[in-house]
Amino acid sequence: MVQGGDPTGTGKGGKSIYNTPNGKFPDEINDVLKHNKRGMVSMANSGPNTNGSQFFVIYKAQPHLNGRYTIFGHVIDGLEVLDKMERVPTGAADRPLQEIRIQKITIHANPLAT
Repeated sequence: MVQGGDPTGTGKGGKSIYNTPNGKFPDEINDVLKHNKRGMVSMANSGPNTNGSQFFVIYKAQPHLNGRYTIFGHVIDGLEVLDKMERVPTGAADRPLQEIRIQKITIHANPLAT
């Protein structure tokens, strides 16, 4: 998987857009949505109800993540970009050895409607 959304670049930063005392928001787990295929997009967190600005995209099914992370999207086009991201060599703590930056993204309304 690849993780992003931390403006500090440390993997520990970022606040949500919601005006909460700790800058976090509660989980929004939907039992119908699963980490069952490449390209699922979810909120990263440091435990229950600690969603901030960080997110991750999975490279393959990760069923152990189900019920623990809020799924909010799915890559429906541009999987070749995900392929390129997956091939970037990683070093300590599985961090990419070169910066990966999303330059452009198109968001479709309600791609996961249930």
